[in-house]
This record gives sequence, C-alpha cells and structure tokens, in this order.
Amino acid sequence: MKIEDEVLQAVHEGNRVWTQDRECVGLRDFFHEDMVAIAPLNRERLEGRDACIAAWRGFAQMAEIRSWKEIDPKIQLYADDRVAIVTYYYEMDCIMGGQQMHLTGRDMLTLVNENGKWWLVADQFSGYPGGQG
Repeated sequence: MKIEDEVLQAVHEGNRVWTQDRECVGLRDFFHEDMVAIAPLNRERLEGRDACIAAWRGFAQMAEIRSWKEIDPKIQLYADDRVAIVTYYYEMDCIMGGQQMHLTGRDMLTLVNENGKWWLVADQFSGYPGGQG
C-alpha cells in the first residue's frame, strides 16, 4: 500500500469514528497524546488528546450527523515520509437544535508516523469564509 493511501485511510477512519460514534471512544486510537487543534468555536487552542476528544465528543453529542464527505484530499509527505499534511474540503449534513443543517468547509491535518502507525497531531478546520460551516 502506498504511503499516501495509508495516510488517507487513517484520516477516513478517524472521521468515521467521530461522525458515527457519539462517544468518540475510537479517537484514542487516532489522536496523538500531544495533539493540538484550532477549532472555530474555541478561542484558545485545544491541547492534548483528552481535550480534543472532549471537544469532538461535545459536537458529536450535540449534532445528529446524517452524512459526512471529504472532498478533494491532498496529501503532502515530509521528513522522510514520517509527517503528512492532509488538506480537504468537507460537507456534512446534520440536525442541531431540531434544525437540518448543511455544513461545508475545509480541514488541514498534520499526522506523524510513530512505529508504523499514523497519529493525528494537529488539526485546524473552519467553514468557508462568509458561509456557515
């Protein structure tokens, strides 16, 4: 399997966990213990696996996610193929507060390969400028 395919598989699996499991338990196997995230609803960065899982869980429990799609992923490899930057656009249909919502935006992930496993170490995501997402 090509390295880019391994990275994309890890991204798909991580996204599958939080979009299909409202408790987000499986994120422990995807989020690095030192993960950081910049999220649109948090003024400060999220620091550490537990804080990031809590934020993802909070969203997953607030929203009933009906569909999730990653669009046009781009994978860039660095540091002898041990660091990957993944960017993609997303579309999500969900119900929040009794309202059907279609959220769109972009995501940039940094993954590191430690002992043959890809871990998410950084995430920054946002809706499109001027839109909802």
